[in-house]
Amino acid sequence: MRLLPTCSFGSILFLLSLPAVFPQSQTAAAADVAVKIVTDRENAIYDVGEKATFQISVEGDDVDGTLDYRVDDYLVGGTDAGMPEGKAELSDGKAEVTISGQKPGFLRCQVTFTPADGKPIKAVAGAAFSPTEIELSMPVPDDFDSFWDEQKRLLAEVPLAAELTPVEFRDKTIECFDAQIQCLGGAPVSGYFGKPKDAEAKSCPAILWVHGAGVRSSSLSNAVKGATAGMLSMDINAHGLPNGKPASFYAEQSGGPLKNYRHAGRDNRETIYFRGMYLRLVRAIDFLTAQPEWDGKHVVVVGHSQGGGQSLAAGGLDNRVTMIAPGVPAICDHSGVVAGRVNGWPKLVPNGEDGKPEPKILTAARYVDAANFASRCNAEAIMSVGFVDSVCPPSSCYAAYNVLKGKKKVINEPLMAHAAPAHIQTAFFNQILEHVQRQPAETAR
Repeated sequence: MRLLPTCSFGSILFLLSLPAVFPQSQTAAAADVAVKIVTDRENAIYDVGEKATFQISVEGDDVDGTLDYRVDDYLVGGTDAGMPEGKAELSDGKAEVTISGQKPGFLRCQVTFTPADGKPIKAVAGAAFSPTEIELSMPVPDDFDSFWDEQKRLLAEVPLAAELTPVEFRDKTIECFDAQIQCLGGAPVSGYFGKPKDAEAKSCPAILWVHGAGVRSSSLSNAVKGATAGMLSMDINAHGLPNGKPASFYAEQSGGPLKNYRHAGRDNRETIYFRGMYLRLVRAIDFLTAQPEWDGKHVVVVGHSQGGGQSLAAGGLDNRVTMIAPGVPAICDHSGVVAGRVNGWPKLVPNGEDGKPEPKILTAARYVDAANFASRCNAEAIMSVGFVDSVCPPSSCYAAYNVLKGKKKVINEPLMAHAAPAHIQTAFFNQILEHVQRQPAETAR
């Protein structure tokens, strides 16, 4: 039996390497000046053709300086793209930039105030134009379903063999284990599994926690969080690596065999890295639903960034999934540039010498595009979207959100970049508790 330290859920999200929320304003301490930018509509959502005004204010003891602005759509921007760019005249420390979106999508305004004496101060805000009308950038491949049906058939031939090692935890009302489960795709499912102690048969919903980008151990804290809420709870790392190793072990993996894993094998749907990652999701669900305590009804998958993309993939791959909670999901809209918008993380498809997407990689990428899986997902969903997220651009998130087939809800954050702040974590978990009937609906909200 191993004794492992635990940490709070908040610290787990730090491990997922999500940057902080991009603030509404930034302050240069030396100059004591704050630059703020917001839209003239609180929710920052407009119809195509409507005008949106970015309201800029510079506040402080000395606001003498220059204000530069540039509007873009994450792919192209400024005057070369027919969008506003230039220097704004401040009147009583205020200025405005007005734009109009001509197609469904997002525009952002980036401003830089340079004080007469001091360092430049930057701020950014985003505006959405008919975001629920954003479509998939390319059709789902005709053989998408048959390809993944074959992958799941091959996975089913691998015995569901799990090695569980007890992990001691101070709360004696739950049991925790290190879980290593055989899988297809070059690596096992590796995670921490927690459950209520002495739970009755068919009494517990299941929850699977999946990770953002990077290389790290699974999280015991997440496994505990779900178990203490009465669920079969498993947190798996993205790569099937052993858990609880020294930080140096994961650093060596990140700089060695898993360096740039996100682009590994990307010219073939059989070798692309995310194929194995997605199969580990199905195998983890195999394990959870094979437990005698599973209630036979509920399977939830939750994650942020790369974990958000995985939750979309799980919902589309496996009809046992009844709810997904993807935060600022990655791995979406790999072919965005084909539709004139920016590709989502991890920018899987490069452009060739002709300036067009590399055909072979583009073809393979469509089979691991989380937006395509979303189009097959009937599960309930709650998603977060940051309007100034340059890692997982909001257009890529909405491309996935719009094709989800089940009951769904989106948390729009006009001033948020790539992040998973506490209020979104809370909203996600409360919605999960409501879904699995572990908390009254009015309390969950």
